[in-house]
Amino acid sequence: MLISSKGRYAIRVMVYLAINQGDGCIPLKEITDAEDLSQKYLESITRVLSKGKLIEAVSGHGGGLRLTREPSEYTLDEILNLMEGSLAPAACVKDDDTCCNSEACYTRPIWKGLAEVIDNYFKDITLQDVVDSALQMTKKTVSSK
Repeated sequence: MLISSKGRYAIRVMVYLAINQGDGCIPLKEITDAEDLSQKYLESITRVLSKGKLIEAVSGHGGGLRLTREPSEYTLDEILNLMEGSLAPAACVKDDDTCCNSEACYTRPIWKGLAEVIDNYFKDITLQDVVDSALQMTKKTVSSK
């Protein structure tokens, strides 16, 4: 299982919005500059986040992007599942029909167990947890200079 750049960048966008939510709507250009990401690529990511109602895009003067909820109300599981679909390590975990041997497969319980661990791990991490970690990292970086 590899988490794609879309999944990783979606989390970065969400963290940036959470950290800067007191500033109102954040222009996409500000995020692309701050995170050093392609604007075109970020547009495709924010489109998915907006369709999934995790963020809101506001048009016009003072417009931009903003979270639709408090950072503590999002989990990484929710963000990654929206961007990636299933995080299952093998196709047979989520769909019995992908393998004609799924019922007799002696390795399937291993992949199901791993999928459960992955799901639970990301369900236990909120966007606020990542924000807190990012702010701690920033403090350490600033204080060590």
